[in-house]
Amino acid sequence: MPHGMNPDDASEQTADVTTIDADGLWVIPGLWDCHTHFTQWAKTLGRLDLIDARSAAEAMSMLRAHLDERRAAGTLNPDAFVVGMRFRHSLWADDEQPTLAAIDAASGEQPVALSSADMHCGWVNSAAARRLGVHPDEQTGLVGELEWFNAYTQFDSAPGAAEETDRLLREAEKDAAGKGIVGIRDYEMAENINTWIARFSAGIDGLRVDAGVYPERLREAIDAGWHTGDPLPGSHGLGRVGAMKLIADGSLNTRSAYCSTPYSGIEPPTYGVLSYTPQQIEDYMRLATEHGFDIACHAIGDEANTIVLNAAKAAHAHGSIEHAQMLKPRDIPRLAALGLDASIQPQHAMDDRDVIARFWAHPAGVPYPFRALADTMAEARKDAEAHRDTAAKAAPHGSRYGLARLRMGSDAPVAPLDPWLAISAAVFATESSDREPFQPEQRLTAHMSLAASTATGRDHLCTGDPADVVLLDANPYAVSTPEAMRAMPNHVVMTLVNGNRVY
Repeated sequence: MPHGMNPDDASEQTADVTTIDADGLWVIPGLWDCHTHFTQWAKTLGRLDLIDARSAAEAMSMLRAHLDERRAAGTLNPDAFVVGMRFRHSLWADDEQPTLAAIDAASGEQPVALSSADMHCGWVNSAAARRLGVHPDEQTGLVGELEWFNAYTQFDSAPGAAEETDRLLREAEKDAAGKGIVGIRDYEMAENINTWIARFSAGIDGLRVDAGVYPERLREAIDAGWHTGDPLPGSHGLGRVGAMKLIADGSLNTRSAYCSTPYSGIEPPTYGVLSYTPQQIEDYMRLATEHGFDIACHAIGDEANTIVLNAAKAAHAHGSIEHAQMLKPRDIPRLAALGLDASIQPQHAMDDRDVIARFWAHPAGVPYPFRALADTMAEARKDAEAHRDTAAKAAPHGSRYGLARLRMGSDAPVAPLDPWLAISAAVFATESSDREPFQPEQRLTAHMSLAASTATGRDHLCTGDPADVVLLDANPYAVSTPEAMRAMPNHVVMTLVNGNRVY
């Protein structure tokens, strides 16, 4: 593709070639978000967002205002769920925590279900609990993560949900393209393969999509003949079958990430929980690997990461560890040795830095070890290149030794689907120039961060790359503040997916 593009999109087209004049602009590969729950992210564009609530009282005030606005607009169906997103009770004071009495008082018989920012628990009123068939805590009104995961999918079958979802998905694709995003890995907690085949057929086709499969649906996908990397019919090469997504443990904010030391300030002491036994994790990984599926294994606590790495080694699995939020020092180089990618979400470190001080005050592992992971993977690549024959024979995964890489994403809707937020968090380790960096020794360079945000693992285009291109009117490497990096979407001039302009 010729260098450059004009912001006014002055172009000259022949029968076979379109030349875009981009003189003075910066050209980078298209950006990927390597961990999304895309349907849930799309729905945040039309749902109550509680991310700014600083207490249960503020959240309920926002809920009342939302209900009043919808009543006034005539859009409040008394039989339909009102869904809210992204409350962060882990940052609220002990006397400002959710209660069932508070949400019942705010909502009455209107069924209301609010999802925590990390999506690992829900806060529901009594009316919603009856509809969903869940069992919230009688004091807090909170529904635990495994029951909540199952309940959450019921919102998609509510009256009018399909039409609303279609509209919001199209809006979310446009929003992503405006930020320079060309592709996502979608780990929606639902059936994803046939869902995305239908979406591409309906013209929801502005992104490349790798559609993940959960363990409970893995056998069905195997029996249907799918493998990771298979093209989705009707997607014109934009859709592929993704990895098997397995959730090994909980999350930090719900104090359920599985750790080797107890959480600080919690009585009775808790270490978190595993979602599956270690043997079940290994068995699922083995089943996936033997049938041509990569793994994408959620592991947050340090003990969960140890268990997951042990299972991956035993199963000879390939793919990624998702999150890897706290790792024992000895486990950091194991990802590179096993040929597993580390799929990280740097904005989580900004969201969690105060929670870490509260609940992981004495960790046995290193929280958010971005640079340590990057350095060990770079060393593995150098070693593999220098000792190509002997390193491949000695490595547990043979030819995958030296191929592990960082991948970056958002975990949207846990964090906004915005690669520049992730890049800013990785580069500056702070969300504001007025605040000191968090773990500055773990910062990545802009080159590293951009490379981790592309499909190729490079921050520059090479001959033969897919025509997934972003044009910017500002130099991303010259950015000197987190505020300026977070504002980079304002400098996206054009986004091309497979050579087609989507923004």
